Amino acid sequence: MTRKITANMEDYLEAIHVLAQDRGNVRVKDIAQVLNVTMPSVSGAVKKMEKQGLVSHPKYDTIVLTARGSVMAEEIYRRHRIIKSFLENVLGLDPDIAEQDACRIEHNISPETLAGLKRFME
Repeated sequence: MTRKITANMEDYLEAIHVLAQDRGNVRVKDIAQVLNVTMPSVSGAVKKMEKQGLVSHPKYDTIVLTARGSVMAEEIYRRHRIIKSFLENVLGLDPDIAEQDACRIEHNISPETLAGLKRFME
């Protein structure tokens, strides 16, 4: 059974995914910087994600996505890329605006709408 996660949790998963791709190791302070939140906020979110089986974070070590967390993070990141690409390349929005709006839209877009955007882009 898959639990619905919050938009904030999706942001954390996506940030961990992107940081892991870029840097390899992901630490609490890295996520705090990227998401512009406090380190205690990150620690709290990581603990919640650990309880849900989405990340592994041994004390004072790096944060690693579990297999389940990785699948979810990749899907979130895929949605983000499709939406951002549509906003930039089809609507001609400034990349910074497209990035901000994609972050907002990715949490609420239906699978059908996302599939339509993807088909349109192809």
